[in-house]
Amino acid sequence: MLKKLFQSLRSPLRRQHPRSTPAVLGNNQHALKRERISRHAVSVVERLQKSGYQAYLVGGCVRDLLLDMEPKDFDVATSATPEQVRAEFRNARVIGRRFKLAHVQFGREIIEVATFRANHPVGDEEENTSQSSRHESGRILRDNVYGSLEDDAQRRDFTINALYYDPASERILDYANGVHDIRNRLIRLIGDPEQRYLEDPVRMLRAIRFAAKLDFEIEKHSAAPIHKLAPMLRDIPSARLFDEVLKLMLGGKAERTFDLLCEFGLFTPLFPASGAALARDPEYAGKLIRQALANTDARIHQGKPVTPAFLFAALLWPALPARVVLLQDRGMPPIPAMQEAAHELISEQCQRTAIPKRFTIPIREIWDMQERLPRRSGKRADLLLENPRFRAGYDFLLLREGAGERTDGLGDWWTDYQDASDSERRTMIRELGSKDKDREDGPSGAPRKRRRSGGRRRRSGRGEGDAAPSGE
Repeated sequence: MLKKLFQSLRSPLRRQHPRSTPAVLGNNQHALKRERISRHAVSVVERLQKSGYQAYLVGGCVRDLLLDMEPKDFDVATSATPEQVRAEFRNARVIGRRFKLAHVQFGREIIEVATFRANHPVGDEEENTSQSSRHESGRILRDNVYGSLEDDAQRRDFTINALYYDPASERILDYANGVHDIRNRLIRLIGDPEQRYLEDPVRMLRAIRFAAKLDFEIEKHSAAPIHKLAPMLRDIPSARLFDEVLKLMLGGKAERTFDLLCEFGLFTPLFPASGAALARDPEYAGKLIRQALANTDARIHQGKPVTPAFLFAALLWPALPARVVLLQDRGMPPIPAMQEAAHELISEQCQRTAIPKRFTIPIREIWDMQERLPRRSGKRADLLLENPRFRAGYDFLLLREGAGERTDGLGDWWTDYQDASDSERRTMIRELGSKDKDREDGPSGAPRKRRRSGGRRRRSGRGEGDAAPSGE
């Protein structure tokens, strides 16, 4: 009988719902050490507690410390309202409309302080409050219904994020068996998965991001509705989706993230044209995108700068050649066809993910460089070397060749040219002769019939996407 009771408490469906009374882990029952926590975060919690409010460190920082990872930031959950938090701290400001909270700033560090949230009212109750609002699809538009600590745990998205740490007692409050799921490396939604995704479809992307970041599996009940609900991402504001894509792709696990997005049918809702290109030619498009993402992951792990411009240029490129060919078939000259196709593709993508102009311009410049790199006669080669986008354009050329595009050894030529002396460069230009003049009669940006290029190429300089400004 006791065995059956124990098994029922461990069943997935049972553990999806937070308990009203949490499991309490003392400092001898977990490996989280107070000294690893930001002193500013601890001071915020302690000051709120001294003022009579409940306050805890919550969510990702607790989860990451239990996994012996370094949190990127520290969040606080409290019974104090955002206005009360602002009254406690002169260095605090209230932000947000959809989800109002307070930011307490200590130099360059910001401690995010959120008030305990409660379940949304339904029916007539919801219509009579200005603090809660839903779309007809069920998506939550405004989430400022305050509640108790227990309410807040139930409103959290994943069990591994419903962990509350009190620096004073060094205890962890676990309302949803989050510690159990951390130990078993599972991403599990709290509550009914389909309802929670309908409330906020971005939770599907968060499930993917956490699974990739933590090397966890998405629990089967939490994974089941994703394919069916993936089109719901089309209802999310494009600016929010752009931010989510950056989180997905710039977290150091972009290649794994891409595989999960494809597995769960979420890539095409984010990148419609690229998703179609991937379906048409999975070997080429998949190889180019994965290599770009692997390069990005490597640079992040090495502490090197990356720019979204290069990343988006690679994610969108597989959709570009077919558009160029279509416009040429309609009678448009090659170079205008390339320019028009690029403009259309970026404009359409911005409708889905609002890429800022400071990135769309470099994307176009990287693509434009693919047209210019084959034109090397006279002084053109030296002028291209001086172009601020040369490095990004050159790296992108190598990326295309690595995916199987035929460029008649163009990448090798530019690699050698960068390392050559002045006299060697002049000889290389003369040797191009009439062959290079013939190539200038048509554009080379749209890839030709793709074949695997032979041999490994020596790369000079800094590497993938370095020319693109990292500060953008």
